[in-house]
Amino acid sequence: MLSKKEKILLYSSNIWYLGEGMLGPLFAIFADRIGGDILEISWAWATYLILTGILVVFVGRIADKKKIKEKLLVVGYVLNTLFTFGYLFVSVPIHLFFIQAGLGVAAALSIPTWDSLYSKYEDRRHAAYTWGLAMGEASLITGFAIILGGLIVNYFSFKVLFITMGIIQLISTIIIIRILRDIE
Repeated sequence: MLSKKEKILLYSSNIWYLGEGMLGPLFAIFADRIGGDILEISWAWATYLILTGILVVFVGRIADKKKIKEKLLVVGYVLNTLFTFGYLFVSVPIHLFFIQAGLGVAAALSIPTWDSLYSKYEDRRHAAYTWGLAMGEASLITGFAIILGGLIVNYFSFKVLFITMGIIQLISTIIIIRILRDIE
């Protein structure tokens, strides 16, 4: 029922949600450990959301005009992987702002292009089902990822968490690169 490209998009995003979801609510604890206070944590998270919100519109517009959705999607995944590994080098709150800004750019490249491509490759007769798969799996995987992230930090460290997240993001990126084959 799912097309080959739809499966690539779904598998890569599910793995992405696994890696990304591991930090979840632990973000505040990590920020506190590097000396961040409530306002710095709020500003760091807001930096991500505001930058994503502004750039996602711009990226969507460019992606439609230039017909480069697949390439922008891959660049977004690559940046996401790099900035996820970047958490390893965060030692003060200002570093966290840079990582969050980078992740915001990565999200802005990935979100509109992923959605557009998933819509493009979906079987219109089963649109509600395929979007249900995408949204349902994202929520389930993120839920499990939060538990897994908590276990990793509890029994190991944030460093082990960030390495695990980065490796998972790298796997997701390798999978999404396959979307570049046979660009229509």
